[in-house]
Amino acid sequence: MTDVTLGMPQLPAPDYPAEVRARLEGDAREVIARYPDSRSALLPLLHLVQSEEGYVTRTGIRFCAEQLGLTTAEVTAVATFYTMYRRRPSGEYQVGVCTNTLCAVMGGDAIFEALREHLRLANGETTEDGRVTLEHIECNAACDFAPVVMVNWEFFDNQTVESAKRLVDDLRAGRTVEPTRGAPLCTYKETARILAGFPDTRPGAVEATGGAGPASLVGLRLAKGEAAPGRVVSQRASDYPADEIPPGHPSSHDAPQQTSASDPDHPSGPVTEEGK
Repeated sequence: MTDVTLGMPQLPAPDYPAEVRARLEGDAREVIARYPDSRSALLPLLHLVQSEEGYVTRTGIRFCAEQLGLTTAEVTAVATFYTMYRRRPSGEYQVGVCTNTLCAVMGGDAIFEALREHLRLANGETTEDGRVTLEHIECNAACDFAPVVMVNWEFFDNQTVESAKRLVDDLRAGRTVEPTRGAPLCTYKETARILAGFPDTRPGAVEATGGAGPASLVGLRLAKGEAAPGRVVSQRASDYPADEIPPGHPSSHDAPQQTSASDPDHPSGPVTEEGK
């Protein structure tokens, strides 16, 4: 009788090589010790195993389960819920284009479609050289710099189709690229280890910072009683108010991009009166 396979994964999952497991167990003990309940360490442990292989493998799931006294089903349920955990091999640089509402209407949809054509990739696919994985992602909490592209969770603000193409070309060519703000760019595996809670030892990385833009800080200033009297200023005004100093890093609302390429049926610009 011929054996029938249902495509189920072989169990149990293979273990890490002895030296790798020993190193990861030391790291895991350090992570678990931060929490009063070991189960709370699952998210950083998933980042830890992702830093080893670039995605959460069956071996990584088994490792997390053993360290925390959980079942592999419990670990899998968490790993498949959060989109920051990869379930298959991907690129050294994750290029995420925000296509949430504001970024989309400011040009994010056009950027994502242009990169798909430029790289010849569908969402979630990786270039043949293994350098870039392209994804559309939801809100980066940087709406005042829309449209935003993130590479390994570092910000590249106020992007255009052309600047985004140059960005992915530079990444594939191995050229140095600098985020708009925040720490210098590192590989996806290095980013995963930092997200697991281990220090970033690169010179100057901790000191690097990049705050929110003026639009994001209005609420905070109001709460502190620091805001000047409010007044209505069109977000698409081309000239910054004469009595204020333009911010050092303008947002797209201060220097808006054309959005008609994103939605050809509804080009940007003032709405005409009915019948005109």
